[in-house]
Amino acid sequence: MNFADSLANAVSNLETFRDAAKIRNVKVLSSLLGPALRGFVTQSARGATQTNLPAAGNVAFRWKYEHDHAEFLKLYTAAKKSQWDGATQLDWSTDVDPYHPDRTLVPDEYFPLTELPAYQRLDVRTQREQKLSYMAWILSQFLHGEQGALFAATQVTQAVPWFEGKLYGATQVVDEARHLEVFHRYLETKLQKRYEIDENLYVIIDALMSDSRFDIKFLGMQIMIEGLALGAFSVYRNITREPLLKELLKYVITDEARHVHYGVLALREFSATLSPEELREREDWAFEMTLLMRNRFLLHEFYEEHYGHAMTRRQWDQWVLATPMMGYFRKTMFERIMPNLKRIGLLSPRVLPYYEEIGLAQYSDGKAAPDLSAADLLGDAEVARAG
Repeated sequence: MNFADSLANAVSNLETFRDAAKIRNVKVLSSLLGPALRGFVTQSARGATQTNLPAAGNVAFRWKYEHDHAEFLKLYTAAKKSQWDGATQLDWSTDVDPYHPDRTLVPDEYFPLTELPAYQRLDVRTQREQKLSYMAWILSQFLHGEQGALFAATQVTQAVPWFEGKLYGATQVVDEARHLEVFHRYLETKLQKRYEIDENLYVIIDALMSDSRFDIKFLGMQIMIEGLALGAFSVYRNITREPLLKELLKYVITDEARHVHYGVLALREFSATLSPEELREREDWAFEMTLLMRNRFLLHEFYEEHYGHAMTRRQWDQWVLATPMMGYFRKTMFERIMPNLKRIGLLSPRVLPYYEEIGLAQYSDGKAAPDLSAADLLGDAEVARAG
């Protein structure tokens, strides 16, 4: 990428950079500088077949193999019982017709562009094609996120200091591989369209891969990315009328609930061992990740394809953020993340005003999720078999 393109990319993300700088933690900002340059400025993943990220982390061997964490053992036992095969559990013979009125991927009332004047002026066929593109973009980001989760799960399994935590971590690696498989198959065989990774999501994944601290990987992946995914998957499972996608998301959700619970268990215990300075750094890091996740669903790649000629990116961002659908989406996602940040001690009165400024503090007093029932731990199919 030449200098002019890099400069243009930097300028288009100035608002993101300004928001990030509100937390004046030099250590946190410097740790995110490399991922931000690769994600926002040089856009290392754009047009690439493969990107090699600088991965870091310790490998903690447990030579005593002691039973040291009953809650992790419970999760591990449940995860073993609830494994499912994406190739056989889902009916891939289902005819996915995104234009069928009774099996639409996303109903008009939940499509964020319905009231956009530029969209309203389009003919019906083009509107339908854009709805398909929208869902292809959403599911593409799920796919890319699952690849990041797969690699982060392997690192967490290596680094986690508890024996049963390692056993459970191995089941998450399998879970993420399965999620990667089913989202890829759905996009390739049913929608036949895939988008590149969103730049905000790329920065998050890059930051996780390059940080050597296992609790940061837990915080970024288990609490924040998996928490956001749990909310996002729930939204689209509730609104889609396409039966195969609805069933696919049901199975993925039962896995993701365990993943978030894993992170809460680990960090609730580990955070108590941190110094005030270490807690402050993790609070500030979590806020920076929250900004990136808030911007992750601004559909920039979709915008470039369909509306870059009609409006500026700033106008697009303002429109998307103000739509009722995105408000509902944001509420569902952060209702799961904010209480868990509070639960693990990373939402102090010092940092709460920053969340208030971006409209997310209101979700911090909700119920920390998930408090797992048998259905959450085992999945619907296993509970049905157990009676």
